[in-house]
Amino acid sequence: MLIQTRTIVVQKGSADLVVERFTKESPMDAMEGLIDKTVMVNRKKQDETEEVVVMIRWRSVEDWKNWEKSDVHIQGHRQNHGKPKPEYVISTTVNMYEVKAVKEGSGK
Repeated sequence: MLIQTRTIVVQKGSADLVVERFTKESPMDAMEGLIDKTVMVNRKKQDETEEVVVMIRWRSVEDWKNWEKSDVHIQGHRQNHGKPKPEYVISTTVNMYEVKAVKEGSGK
């Protein structure tokens, strides 16, 4: 399994705009190997900013690579090339994790 995270720091009051963007229908939703997308808002109170983390889980590294190489993904980047990020976005950090183990809880 491969997990990609995007940590997006935005101006106070803008977290819902990021949540909306990442929860609306997209071509990624139908991509082979996509397990799910989880969108989380940090509950820790911050004075001037909010933090949204998007976690995208793929069945395998190959499934993620197929998405990265897909025509629809490349077209999306071409359409946005050169466009400024929204004013409310302060920073974005992307990380990739290869899952080595999953341990389920026994208190189901």
